[in-house]
Amino acid sequence: MSTAGAGTGRAELARAVQSIERGVVVRGVIIAALVAFVMVAILSVAVVRPIVRSHLKVPPQMRTGAAALVGKRAVVLERISNDEGVGCVKIDGDVWTARSLYDDQEIAPGTVVDVVEIKGATALVSE
Repeated sequence: MSTAGAGTGRAELARAVQSIERGVVVRGVIIAALVAFVMVAILSVAVVRPIVRSHLKVPPQMRTGAAALVGKRAVVLERISNDEGVGCVKIDGDVWTARSLYDDQEIAPGTVVDVVEIKGATALVSE
């Protein structure tokens, strides 16, 4: 072999070693990035999960006042007639002025109705 041929062989060998080293470095960087991603994901779940669980355990807000009466059952004490402007119901022991949800509907005393809405001091009810 000639000296020129030996120098070329060494150069090729050096390039091959550099290529392998670059490949190892690239693989190392990719592995390090994946490890960092997994660690951050696990840490995020460990930190955020208890916060989310505590928010899920909070009870819904309680309705108070007249809004709490919507959806309750009531007993008609006085005939309800929207045309005549008369009608009373008893809701949770309190007597309320009442109107039918539907204008053409009359409701007889003793009928159990649902409170649909409260408008001022008047309960809108439906059979």
